[in-house]
Amino acid sequence: MDPDTVRGDGGDIYWRRRMSVLVAVLVVVAVVAWACSSGGSGPERESRAQSSPSVSATPAVDPLLSGLRTLAMGTASPSPTPTASPKPSPSARPKRPGEPCADEDLVLHLQGGGKEPIYAGGARPSFLVTLVNTGPVMCTADVGPRAMEVRITSGSDRIWSTADCVSGEGTDVKQLQRGVPYVRSLEWDRRRSSSDCRATPPSALPGTYVAMVRMGKLRSPKGVFHLR
Repeated sequence: MDPDTVRGDGGDIYWRRRMSVLVAVLVVVAVVAWACSSGGSGPERESRAQSSPSVSATPAVDPLLSGLRTLAMGTASPSPTPTASPKPSPSARPKRPGEPCADEDLVLHLQGGGKEPIYAGGARPSFLVTLVNTGPVMCTADVGPRAMEVRITSGSDRIWSTADCVSGEGTDVKQLQRGVPYVRSLEWDRRRSSSDCRATPPSALPGTYVAMVRMGKLRSPKGVFHLR
């Protein structure tokens, strides 16, 4: 055998083996690369993507934390500015027995002979005046004819008044116990009265009349009656 021929065949075999090893390595590298690239895609990856929560999903907002965050940022509605509380008014001094009666403690009433009574002929209208103290203690009030005036009118015409032609001082201060009425009765002679105190005042004409009691700012209910 020719030595050159053996040497040449051996060289070919050597290079063929080297090429086979190189090709095998490349194939393995390609397979690994393909496995890595395709392993993340497919049903299994999709299932993991579906089961795992998304990072970009917006988390639920806690209302309490949101309110605290709003307060911290200063966007909450401002609280009302406290104002100085008014100073308590001093308590009213207790009333003492015997002091003048206050209007709000008095009840004034006028009662006639009935509901719109009719006085025929020479019958004289009569009235009953009552004054009651509803205050906490006994008080005093002037019930004289000027201070507690009974007035009779017809329309706008002032017919008669107890304040006309009063002799003397015309005052009559009474002590009014709580709940005990002061009662005064009077009768009208059916004549007009005036401040000039005429000796023979004219008689009132037949018609409809209204009686009322006046005492300072107090007014009694009206009493309507008729003269025939």
